[in-house]
Amino acid sequence: MIKVLYFFLILFSSNNLYSNTNISHAISMHGDPKYEENFLNLEYIDTDSIKGGSIVRSAIGTFDSFNPFILKGTAAAGVGALYETLTTGSSDEAFTEYGLLAESIEWPDDRSWVSFEIRKEARWHDGEKISADDVIWTFNTLMEKGHPFYKYYYGDVSEVIKEDELKVRFNFKNNTNKELVLIVGQLPVLPKHYWKDKNFEETTLEIPIGSGPYKIKTFDSGRSITYELNEEYWGFKNNIPIKIGKDNFGTIRYDYYKDRGIEREAFKSGEIDFFSENSSKEWATSYSIDAVEKGLIVKELIQHENPQGMQGFAFNLRKDKFKDRRVRKALSNAFDFEWSNKNLFFDAYKRTDSFFENSELASSGLPSKDELKHLNPYFDILPNEIFSQEFKNPVTDGSGYMREQLQEAVELLKESGWQLIDGKLIDPSTQENFSFEILLRSPAFERIVFPFKDNLEKLGINVEVRTIDSAQYQKRLESFDFDMVVQSFSQSLSPGNEQRSFWGSDAADTNGSRNIIGIKNYAVDGLIDSLINAKDRQELITVTKALDRVLLWNYYVIPQWHISSYRVLYWNFFDQPKIKPKYSLGFDTWWVNNNKFEQVRTNRTSN
Repeated sequence: MIKVLYFFLILFSSNNLYSNTNISHAISMHGDPKYEENFLNLEYIDTDSIKGGSIVRSAIGTFDSFNPFILKGTAAAGVGALYETLTTGSSDEAFTEYGLLAESIEWPDDRSWVSFEIRKEARWHDGEKISADDVIWTFNTLMEKGHPFYKYYYGDVSEVIKEDELKVRFNFKNNTNKELVLIVGQLPVLPKHYWKDKNFEETTLEIPIGSGPYKIKTFDSGRSITYELNEEYWGFKNNIPIKIGKDNFGTIRYDYYKDRGIEREAFKSGEIDFFSENSSKEWATSYSIDAVEKGLIVKELIQHENPQGMQGFAFNLRKDKFKDRRVRKALSNAFDFEWSNKNLFFDAYKRTDSFFENSELASSGLPSKDELKHLNPYFDILPNEIFSQEFKNPVTDGSGYMREQLQEAVELLKESGWQLIDGKLIDPSTQENFSFEILLRSPAFERIVFPFKDNLEKLGINVEVRTIDSAQYQKRLESFDFDMVVQSFSQSLSPGNEQRSFWGSDAADTNGSRNIIGIKNYAVDGLIDSLINAKDRQELITVTKALDRVLLWNYYVIPQWHISSYRVLYWNFFDQPKIKPKYSLGFDTWWVNNNKFEQVRTNRTSN
């Protein structure tokens, strides 16, 4: 009898040794990988691409560190790409991870653990083999000393075990976090031997040892950094399929500029080779120049199918004045998107109506029966409108007169206890005027914020707009030292553990977390758990829509706008594959055409 009980204890243990295990070159969140075992290359690369040539890119601000994995310091542009990950995704699938450092991936059907067999060819830049010890040291170090993001992203990992020199296993606290088997493969692996005598928590400008196709060639502290292609890169020498046709530029230099205006002019004068334009005004008005008309500069609008996430004016709920949902809703009535789009943006944008905009994950209409199954348990703490109304942003006629919207805002502010006295919105308990600061890091955004400020002042609210440099801005963001900022919350087609860092209660009090808003909402936490534990793709979509409704109806942000295209400009010496990836620009698949380069360089100099 005792032997029988012992047998069943083993059979039904959390890491069930008798469950089916899978060994593969790739793993998908739902369904099968697009590219089967022994695939030769991705569809959106060109096998005839050429490696070589030099390009110049740009960045804003400055840098003081080559360690991008900690909260302290400002990391140099591109430095994170020095390190390969166990797996990497493709840009034409929703969520599939293919072996990179890992030759194979092994996991049970219940996804309670995952192990990775590291390629014997994988090497650090100094020639040493990458091992299981490196993976284990990296994970433990990032969890203990790294950016707070890692603690939320990998919080359900219970332990990392060395199975042999080239095999490492991640055990999980439970078998409900279905995406964990994929996202642990995204772990950047760092060299244990390099860091053994160094303080990982400090910034450093000592050139690090990586494992990727690029190494740091030279740098001018805070001003520029140049990467060179590593001819001994193990991924190229061994024809790793996921890397074929990528990373083609011989050298990549990032030059730093004080602001976007100076950066833009540097591109037009030929000091920068590739530029991504984020201003609709500049896109429409700043490129009627000879270089564009002569074809020396290509101005291209490239469509994509990426979720747009949410960009908006983000409230800091840690401030008492923003704790009342009615106040946040009132302030959202003061943003006139239609006027801004017409007068500032050349009608280039669409209003963002979802935290998962431009995807099947976005909510619309009223909740479905399946969504209600996830919302009803929180009925008593959710806004009533979730169950009876479709969320819609305020809409104006674009004339600039928004009497109706502002009147509604006044009523909401009165309901929440504020009083309008002699044109000022007053807190009757303190007699203080409602005032706050909108913090910006780019002067280009001031023209957008000032009309919003004017409308708020019509409500009796005193608003200060302050623009600071990017380093100061980042520090204040990390310490939650702000009232309101303009913030983007990017999303993927397969949201999961990162949602805890965006909106989870535990992250609200952790400096450096992505929960800059300070959301502490039991319903949000529960829906995030349901999302992470979704049993299939359809349930993931359903729960995400439910979460979207809760975020929208709580007015945590004032939604702004989006565009489903990349606005790119580049000097015309690049070649690129004929097939474009659905979910990225694919710039890492482009290459330099040497003949075009010589022609452009000659004409650029003469201009």
